[in-house]
Amino acid sequence: MSNKVNVLSLLVLGVVVGAIGTFSYISLRGPATDSIQVVTAEQDKPLYWVAPMDPNYTSDKPGKSPMGMDLIPVYKKELGGIDAGPGTIMISPEVVNNLGVRKVKVKKGLLHTKIETVGYVKYDEDLLTHVHPRVEGWIEKLYVKAAGDRITAGQPLYQLYSPTLVNAQEEYLRALERNNQRLIQAAMERLKALQVPDDAITELKKSRQVKQNITFFASEGGVVDNLNIREGFYVKPGNTLFSVGNLDQVWVDAEIFERQSSLVSTGQTVSMTLDYLPGKVWNGKVDYVYPTIDSKTRTLKARLRFDNRHWELKPNMFAQVTIHAEGEKALLVPKEAIIRTGSSDRVVLALGAGRYKSISVKVGRYDEKFAEILSGLSEGDRVASSAQFLLDSESSKSSDFKRMNSQAEDEISVPSTITVEASINSLMAGHRMVNMDHQAISEWNWPAMTMDFTVADSVNFSVLKPGLTLRVELSKSDDGNVEVTAIHIPDSDKSQSNDSGNRATVSGVVNSVMAGHRMVNISRGPIEKWNEPASDVSFMVGKDLDMSVFKVGAMLHFTFENRDGQFVITNINPMQMSGIDGE
Repeated sequence: MSNKVNVLSLLVLGVVVGAIGTFSYISLRGPATDSIQVVTAEQDKPLYWVAPMDPNYTSDKPGKSPMGMDLIPVYKKELGGIDAGPGTIMISPEVVNNLGVRKVKVKKGLLHTKIETVGYVKYDEDLLTHVHPRVEGWIEKLYVKAAGDRITAGQPLYQLYSPTLVNAQEEYLRALERNNQRLIQAAMERLKALQVPDDAITELKKSRQVKQNITFFASEGGVVDNLNIREGFYVKPGNTLFSVGNLDQVWVDAEIFERQSSLVSTGQTVSMTLDYLPGKVWNGKVDYVYPTIDSKTRTLKARLRFDNRHWELKPNMFAQVTIHAEGEKALLVPKEAIIRTGSSDRVVLALGAGRYKSISVKVGRYDEKFAEILSGLSEGDRVASSAQFLLDSESSKSSDFKRMNSQAEDEISVPSTITVEASINSLMAGHRMVNMDHQAISEWNWPAMTMDFTVADSVNFSVLKPGLTLRVELSKSDDGNVEVTAIHIPDSDKSQSNDSGNRATVSGVVNSVMAGHRMVNISRGPIEKWNEPASDVSFMVGKDLDMSVFKVGAMLHFTFENRDGQFVITNINPMQMSGIDGE
């Protein structure tokens, strides 16, 4: 009877609970207990509502989005019990583990800046000597046959016949015959001043025989360079017979872009590699930083010094140079933690308790491992360094930041600039465009490919030629356009470029004349060999030309040369010759 009463009591209690509607379910603690636990069914209230297709549209009450879709409620429990604002996501520990999310702490440290550029090997000019004769005469015998020959100290270089040397020997012998010490000393000093070797003077004193030809010897070892003589040449004291360069140490001239010039100083460590010896690295120092910027290339030249005991480095070699600038204290995060979107840089901030949020940051310099944070983070913050792209994508669904193709409202994007080696395929002078094959650009995740680029007005377009290999500076603007803003042509290619583009003949009309400065402005025709369209150009007038020929409105046919970037008229024909294109 009692069992029936207990069952009946439970049924009545269930009916009462269902009627009142204040309890969600009834649970028994176990088979051996009669106690009852009641759990409330009241749900958390939404914090706000968000549009499913526009995470920036939120509302404090339910309704429709601007696109006519139902707004989605966002609950406090979805944000880990703490409202960190729109864009915060909550991920369970299991999902974090499956995604492989790693977190790193933002900390201050040394940022080691590297400047990567190119350089050219040359002789150490501190060890470079030039061989000059002290007297007039004829080269009777030449022991050095070709530039590049290696010589050692004391090695014979050439034999010289000179009447002056013959007379100087005879004066010494006469002084010896008279046994006058003052005359002997004076005659000997004269022979030494004329660079007669000591052995030749000693032999002359013993043999008392005048030598018609005197042999001259190398004072130090090295490599012969700029050999300007052959047997039978007549030489004078003003002639440089040849130079001798010591290759135990070499200089490397490196060119630094103007924006990096403040990072270079004397004494910095330098590493260098060459294509002809892959895998080998030379270590040296910055020996000297030149005080001026090249007006054409907008680069600063730095002189580097390297040991070269095995003579593997040879003058005029092309090298890849890395200058290791001094480290500076900065707020750092790993490079892989940065999400680069083109219009802004972002990181995924770990808020704790499984909460993450994508935020915008301002990034400064980079080194091999770290990026400098200028604003957006504080020391001690933690950011995701792996799987951050997935977290950023999820955070963007309710983020309060604008995305990749929109201009960031809280910062101004700075165009990125890189340097890369490229080869010119073709030119479009009328549009100031160039088609180039460029190497891979890791900073922009670009593979090696062929592309068209516009060329900035600050770059001298006339020096660009099809087939030319050079290093170019590419700058990317906020809207994604990329243009060539600086160029560097290797010395080996400059002579080629200047050979074919140094002189042109063209017709034109005089616009203005500045007689006092020997300068005229002419509307000239196109120059096909330079791929240059017709334009108004200011020319200097050669000193041997009559300025009176230049009159405003006159039609001229003239020849001019490009002399270090300045156009100089060298020949002129004042005849009316319209319709003639540049040759």
